[in-house]
Amino acid sequence: MTTLKIGDKAPNFTSVDEKGNTVKLEDYEGKKLVLFFYPKASTPGCTAEACDLRDNYQSFLAKGYDVLGVSADSAKRQQNFITKNELPFPLLADEDKTVISAFGVWGPKKFMGREYDGIHRTTFVIDEKGIIEDVISKVKTKEHTKQILG
Repeated sequence: MTTLKIGDKAPNFTSVDEKGNTVKLEDYEGKKLVLFFYPKASTPGCTAEACDLRDNYQSFLAKGYDVLGVSADSAKRQQNFITKNELPFPLLADEDKTVISAFGVWGPKKFMGREYDGIHRTTFVIDEKGIIEDVISKVKTKEHTKQILG
């Protein structure tokens, strides 16, 4: 699992969002970034998490944070997730798992007694200089904003 910790430089990445736009870590230089990884768009836990962040989006902006979600879903699935839930932030369609692997959130998981590889729901809070300020690995999907903003 993730070996990244508080104080580490966030891995540089280049990916595409739901609209096919190229998104890089350096696009967020000078801003704080909440980078949240979630297993699958439009599933109950991921929807609860994304909607909690959506409902508190203005608080993030007011504190100087941008929000960016990442999963291995296609751009079309991400766009549907955004449209259905009126999400105000972009979602990366990291189908080749480049960003997911760089942040070390891909690995063995257990669900209902079954083991498989998947994305571990993890959020990284990155400061204006690209340094990781916080790593949240025990995400409470309905109260995630509180975990991030305190």
